[in-house]
Amino acid sequence: MSYISLHTHIVFATKKRAPFIKPEWRSRLHEYLGGVVNGLDGFSQGVGGVEDHVHLLIGFKATHKLSDFMRELKKNSSTWVRSEIGLREFVWQEGYSAFSVSPTARPAVRRYIQNQEAHHRKTSHREELIGLLEKAGVEFDLKYLD
Repeated sequence: MSYISLHTHIVFATKKRAPFIKPEWRSRLHEYLGGVVNGLDGFSQGVGGVEDHVHLLIGFKATHKLSDFMRELKKNSSTWVRSEIGLREFVWQEGYSAFSVSPTARPAVRRYIQNQEAHHRKTSHREELIGLLEKAGVEFDLKYLD
């Protein structure tokens, strides 16, 4: 028997960070994303975001391959937005950020994800992402953050 605790904070944005995700349907998208995570045999532990990006806290199984999981999550959710919301031009940006989360940090990450709207009243997505990358010790190129 294997016992595994693999939890990841995922962040990804709309293409060119276009403010597509309107408050009128944002919670439906978040609910859908959580459903897709569960449908892919992951464990949705929190979904939030604002008009140009989303945050998810996901529990993974040892058999998951992150790149395959993310491809399916983004494909399914962009298809949903185009068909259910009618936003034909909706596309997610290529790529994503993923940060490992310790069991003791999960409650704080969940709160952070739930409070995205308040957080972004004072911090831009770019500033937020730079902070997350720096805190995690991830090397990055600023040209890819615009």
